[in-house]
Amino acid sequence: MKIKTILIFAFILQIHSYVYGQYEQEIPINTDRDITLVTIKIGETIIPNILLDTGFSWDGIIIYNPSYRDSIDLGGAAQVSLGGAGSGNAQQALMIDSAKFSIGNVNLTNQRIVLLQSDIYKGFPTNGIIGYSILGHYVVEIDFDKNILTLHSPETYHADSSWTSIPMYFKDNHIPWVDASVSINKEKPILLSMYIDLAARDALVLLEKPSMKFTLPENTTDVLLGTGLSGDIYGKNGEIAELIIGPFSLKKVMASIASAEVRSKQKDADAILGSGSLKKFNIIFDYKSSKLFLKPNSKYANNSRTR
Repeated sequence: MKIKTILIFAFILQIHSYVYGQYEQEIPINTDRDITLVTIKIGETIIPNILLDTGFSWDGIIIYNPSYRDSIDLGGAAQVSLGGAGSGNAQQALMIDSAKFSIGNVNLTNQRIVLLQSDIYKGFPTNGIIGYSILGHYVVEIDFDKNILTLHSPETYHADSSWTSIPMYFKDNHIPWVDASVSINKEKPILLSMYIDLAARDALVLLEKPSMKFTLPENTTDVLLGTGLSGDIYGKNGEIAELIIGPFSLKKVMASIASAEVRSKQKDADAILGSGSLKKFNIIFDYKSSKLFLKPNSKYANNSRTR
C-alpha cells in the first residue's frame, strides 16, 4: 500500500462533495450522557455510537476505534496526521477519499473516511464522529424527547410557528455560531460570540484569553474537561447566574472554563455552546437559512424560563 503523509487539521479542513439520499428520513439516535449518537454503515460493517458534532466541518467521518480496521476496505489509504483540541501531539490515522457510507436509508457519497491508529479514545462511549455530511446538506431536526433525528430537504422545509428562530452565522468554515448573553455573577448580561459544539457535554465553555468580555465565576474547581484529538484538556468548572439564548433563559448554569489556545481552534470565540444547554430543547439546524430553531422540551427545567 502506497503511504503518503498529509497534515490535516480536523476542524478547519473543508472538502467539497455531493450527498445523495432520500429526504424526510427519521433516524433513531442515542442520547446517553448528553451527547447525540447515530449508527452508520460502511459496506457491510455496522458501526454504532457515532458522535454527531457541529464542530466537524467537512464531509466524512473519523472512526476512533481501531478495531474496525480489519472490517473496512482501506485499499489505497494514506497515512495522515490529525490535529484538534488539546495540548498534545497530533494523532496518526489512515484515510481514504471518495468513499461512501450510509446512515439510516440515506446514502452519503464522495466522503472521506479517517481511521485513527491510536487508542486515545479507548473506553469512550463513542466509536467515531460525523458532522457536516449530515448537518451541511439537510435541515436536521433533533427530538430529544423521542430520540429521533429527522433529515428534511433544505429546499422545501419550513419550521412552523411552534419553533423559535435564533440567527445563526458562519465564519471561515462550516461551524455554526450564535450570539448569546451571560451573566456571570448576577451582573447585567453580556453578549458573547460563541460557536455551537453539539459534541461537548458542557452547557457552556467560557474561553480564557488575554482579552475577555466577562469575569470568571467567583468559585471554581480545577477539573479534567475532556480529551481532544491532541490530548487532554484541563480547566475549571464554575456556576454562572444566567445563560440567555434568544428569549430563553437558563438559570444557575454550570459552566466549564478552558484556555482558548488549548480548547478552541476558532478565532475570536468568547465561548462554546454545548449540548448541556441545547439538550433542554428540541432543535433544528438549518445551515442553508442560517437559522437555529428551538422548542423547549421535557428537560426544560424549573430553573429555566422564557423572557
